[in-house]
Amino acid sequence: MFQGPRRSVLAASAAGLVLLTVAGLAGAQTVRPAPPVPPPAPQTAPPPAQPHDDVLSGAAEEAPPATVAPPAPIVAPPVQAREVAPAVPPTATVAEKPAEALKRTRSNVAILQALDKVTAESIRFEAEVGKPVRYKTLIFTVKACERAAPDEGMDDSIVYLTIDSQPRPAPGKPAPPPRQAFKGWMYASSPGLNPLEHPVYDAWVITCKAAPPALIPIAAPVKPPPAAPKLAPPAAKPAPPAPAPAPKV
Repeated sequence: MFQGPRRSVLAASAAGLVLLTVAGLAGAQTVRPAPPVPPPAPQTAPPPAQPHDDVLSGAAEEAPPATVAPPAPIVAPPVQAREVAPAVPPTATVAEKPAEALKRTRSNVAILQALDKVTAESIRFEAEVGKPVRYKTLIFTVKACERAAPDEGMDDSIVYLTIDSQPRPAPGKPAPPPRQAFKGWMYASSPGLNPLEHPVYDAWVITCKAAPPALIPIAAPVKPPPAAPKLAPPAAKPAPPAPAPAPKV
């Protein structure tokens, strides 16, 4: 007989709980103002390290003693007079002169060799400095002939010469003008360094040598003229006779 009112009470209680839950959720969704940010705290210096901190960290230092004794003075031994060297005035250093390069040896005769490429004829001849020498249609004129200095790395002969090409004049006709075929230095050790470029002939240097001294005729010794005969000194004249003494009276 009491089931009707009990059911109504339970339904009312459930409705109230639903309303309270809805109200709580709505209040939670409302935006609340952010709390104020407190100002930063002032920085303070770290407290001084305590002795026990150094012990814990393993870097403990011993406290210096209250009084430190000064070190004993060092007494230097006396310097004797024989141990002191006399002062030597500085000497002026003279700059050494660089060694002068040795000069090449100059010769007055060059030994040359020429080759005819057509006939395979080869000839070796001497040419004095300043004197033209003809070989077929070539005229060789040596201007200088030098031998390498002793301080050079190779014993070589160097010749400065000119080579002109001039055919021989035909009978009854003037000689044609010469045409220069070569001018410069030739090296005996390197014939291909500065060669003669000619379609028929080839030439190169053999060496340099000194010309023999010219023979000077020796005159026959001149005999001195015969000495004149010595004349005997003239005989002394006899003294006149003394006068006879006068007779005594």
